[in-house]
Amino acid sequence: MTEQIKEQVLAQVADAGVEGTGPEQVAELEAVHADASNEASIALVESREAIAVTEPVEELPLDLKASELYINRELSHLQFNIRVLEQALDETHPLMERLMFLLIFSSNLDEFFEIRVAELMSQLKYGRESVGPDAMHPQAVMNRIGEICSTQVERQYKILNETIFPQLKNANIHFQRRRDWTDEQKEWIRVFFEEKVQPVVSPIGLDPSHPFPRLVNKSLNFIVELDGKDAFGRESGLAIIPAPRSLPRLIRLPDNLCDGGDNLIFLSSIIHEFADEMFPGMKVEGCYQFRITRNADLTFDSEEVEDLARTLRGELHSRKYGDAVRLEVDQRTPENLIRFLLREFSLDEAHTYRVDGPVNLTRMMALRDLVDCKHLCWKPFTPGMSGRYKHKNIFEVLRQKDELLHHPFQSFSPVVDLLRQAAKDPKVLAIKQTLYRTGVNSDIVDALVDSARSGKEVTVVIELRARFDEESNLQLAGRLQEAGALVVYGVVDFKTHAKMMLIVRREEGKLVRYAHLGTGNYHSGTARLYTDYSYMTSDADVGEDVHKIFQQLTGMGKILRLKKLHNAPFTLHSRMIEMIEREAKHGKHGHIIVKINGLTEPQLIRALYQASQKGVKIELIVRGMCRLRPGIEGISENISVRSIIGRFLEHTRVYYFGNKGKPEVLCSSADWMERNMLNRVETGFPLTGKLAERVKSDLDLYLADNSRSWMLHSDGSYTLNKPGEGEELISAQETLLSQFGS
Repeated sequence: MTEQIKEQVLAQVADAGVEGTGPEQVAELEAVHADASNEASIALVESREAIAVTEPVEELPLDLKASELYINRELSHLQFNIRVLEQALDETHPLMERLMFLLIFSSNLDEFFEIRVAELMSQLKYGRESVGPDAMHPQAVMNRIGEICSTQVERQYKILNETIFPQLKNANIHFQRRRDWTDEQKEWIRVFFEEKVQPVVSPIGLDPSHPFPRLVNKSLNFIVELDGKDAFGRESGLAIIPAPRSLPRLIRLPDNLCDGGDNLIFLSSIIHEFADEMFPGMKVEGCYQFRITRNADLTFDSEEVEDLARTLRGELHSRKYGDAVRLEVDQRTPENLIRFLLREFSLDEAHTYRVDGPVNLTRMMALRDLVDCKHLCWKPFTPGMSGRYKHKNIFEVLRQKDELLHHPFQSFSPVVDLLRQAAKDPKVLAIKQTLYRTGVNSDIVDALVDSARSGKEVTVVIELRARFDEESNLQLAGRLQEAGALVVYGVVDFKTHAKMMLIVRREEGKLVRYAHLGTGNYHSGTARLYTDYSYMTSDADVGEDVHKIFQQLTGMGKILRLKKLHNAPFTLHSRMIEMIEREAKHGKHGHIIVKINGLTEPQLIRALYQASQKGVKIELIVRGMCRLRPGIEGISENISVRSIIGRFLEHTRVYYFGNKGKPEVLCSSADWMERNMLNRVETGFPLTGKLAERVKSDLDLYLADNSRSWMLHSDGSYTLNKPGEGEELISAQETLLSQFGS
């Protein structure tokens, strides 16, 4: 390898900023250049370049790398959560669903602090600050996050107290405050406390032999001010009451003790009421609830991992006790107690949130199971089922033509039935599947277990590091292994996020492959809540490609060329750049539509900016984070970005390229984010003919949505689209539901 080539490779790698491309990788590239006759080696070079060097060697115009052209990732993420909170005020949603949106905002914010804020705080703590294309320093991002979250959390509780609770009361669902308890209710609550609460609560007085306890992430706790001496003569003045997670946060009062309707009380009210009984002989001066949020990201050195499952089991326990990142307290808590808690958790005032209500709102989701609220929820629906699958052998159906299902509008059952039939079919020899978020007990897993027990070769690639599903996936791996399935965990440094199923069947003396590829997880529950595409086919080339990807995941070897699919981290990213650049050559005749969950990858954004400058019409449907700024004159005035927030979580990933009258449509498991394109195993699969036309029709419907879509502006703000005068009200989700469901 000449020094010139070597310097070029090093310069390209450095410019791309790819982690893990060090001397070993450069040596590998040198060896490959020295033996250009080796086709597999050439493929490896191409794959490395696809990861690290999808840009030309020469610098892009400086203006497309300017920081003002990029929205900060974390602040964009917060904007999505705010759009979720806005749904709580949308009176076209049923009341209980509005409450659920308000609680989902809390759940989303919890994860945001556990992962994103925790990472920023870690950068600042250890002096390893890094900036993205927006060039905002982590401290500036943290300051802005604090401002936005303080405002929105205060707004959230105001909506709950002034809008949702009063409207629930009008619907005969009552949250009884302590001051309103009748004598009969108070006596019943006392018995409940003595029998159900007090036996499992362990109050902790604080003194030199009882230091501040190690409290679990997101647990409900109380800090108590005490006066007097205990039996041992101690008078520390402070105690902590951790509320056991085994206790419900909402308790329904018996109907015979109430004047009608559904009547509920919070566990926190019970502990407040009877706090003095936990400290006999002492006077409780004050009792205040609080909750601490901790860093919940799992980190380990991949080079030192010998057994991924064992390593994760060890890390899962530590997740509960990571560094503190947020303190939520009752707004009535005295300032001296707040300062005390901040010192104990090594936090400052900027990380404190004073709230007017329960500090653990997400646990209010149990309300649905405690009251009769069907009339306050969305009307139930039955997903559509194609007549092709009724009482038919699915293998025969797929031999005739490919199938595309759009969940939840169309049933997920054919996917499950495909596996079930494979488990019972003596002609089926082998089944291979990836699992990301599935759950231990699911129809998919049951079918895989049955297949393994029936003697079929079952191979399952389980991604153990699916965030917050690690423990479930470890249990899932154990269940499948006990049934006789071969379980592997993919590649340590690359999460397996692809959704793939492969069934090998002997037909007339030949082996035939049937494949399923999807944009979502193999989970029947989320298939009723998330919008996703399922593609099922007996196409030989697709089957061979899926087989090769499984080979890469379970075995070792050089990169294998694929015929129809594109896969990350090897070819998907570079293929997207190529297709954008092809549209750019068509100028004003070019057309790009992309529907994804997140857009943050800088090279893709710059390619879109360049295409826009050439006049290409670019329509982006990005549910969540989006770093791209649309509508900037001379750069992105031909780009529009909208976000759909509705009854179902938009989850499909679709890429449409007009190609001057010869459109290409791909569905994928990958968003246009760095992690998906460069650090995960993903698939992108093409659709043709009527299937492609149908997807394009769906995209057009989403672009026409004027009731659930939000437009992104160049300043990073969003506004809700509304029909103009005389325009028809269009909701993409409702239209699809009426079209397919019942």
